[in-house]
Amino acid sequence: MTTDEAPEPRALKAPSREEKRRMRSAARLYAVQALFQMEVSGQTAREVQREFETHRFGAVYDGDEMAEGDPDLFAKTLADAVNWQAKIDQMTDRALVAAWPINRIDPTLRALFRAAGAELVEGDAPPKVVITEYVDVARAFFPEGKEPKFVNAVLDHMAREARPEAF
Repeated sequence: MTTDEAPEPRALKAPSREEKRRMRSAARLYAVQALFQMEVSGQTAREVQREFETHRFGAVYDGDEMAEGDPDLFAKTLADAVNWQAKIDQMTDRALVAAWPINRIDPTLRALFRAAGAELVEGDAPPKVVITEYVDVARAFFPEGKEPKFVNAVLDHMAREARPEAF
């Protein structure tokens, strides 16, 4: 090969089933982070989506590589959470104790309920998968707390409302 010739492109290997699962899980975590960021910074969904896809998916920070997220699931979850926010917040309010409306809960949990709610309202994953995945996200943010159990209970209530036929 001469210096003027471009190297042959490497064949991209299709992700395995396990890699796809990890990418979907990462997309869910990123969606919660993005929704939180939108709330605290006032940025638009488009701005945050671009930032995450450009600077977070697969990025390396201080030697730690960020997971590669499923860009389609991430974008859909973010868009659906914004488009269906009123409906999702109402579902969340009904699942919470009357004294704790959604605007009084931790902003990370609020973002989590909105992302999960988006998947329950408009997503393709079975509700039990959505609940399990977002309980895992809660564990990532609150490893020592009671929040994962709380998230499980609220999402179960939301799932039964959003997709009663699945139960």
